[in-house]
Amino acid sequence: MPRILISLSAAALLCLAGAASAEVLLVDRVQQENKAAMPSRGMSMAQVEARFGAPSEKLDARGGQKRQWPTINRWIYPGFVVYFEKNRVIDAVARKAAPNEVGPKPAIR
Repeated sequence: MPRILISLSAAALLCLAGAASAEVLLVDRVQQENKAAMPSRGMSMAQVEARFGAPSEKLDARGGQKRQWPTINRWIYPGFVVYFEKNRVIDAVARKAAPNEVGPKPAIR
């Protein structure tokens, strides 16, 4: 009886793996993209603006109420969002997922 359960479990996992392989994850695409297409960690706001131009939108700063909560700024570009702690890049994140990708879709405003 345990052998049958193991065999059924293995077959179910193989079916799931086959279905998952048809999907493209947003994370996988972003990791494969050219890293030069987005700002890198540590760049200043001035460097980002000089290299990528003015953002389409600068969102209001968040945080900063306490010393241990740094101020975080977000700049929106067509293909990515840049997160700054004070005036330095801490991360840049792709904004859009293609129709065949599994991942966050752009927010509807």
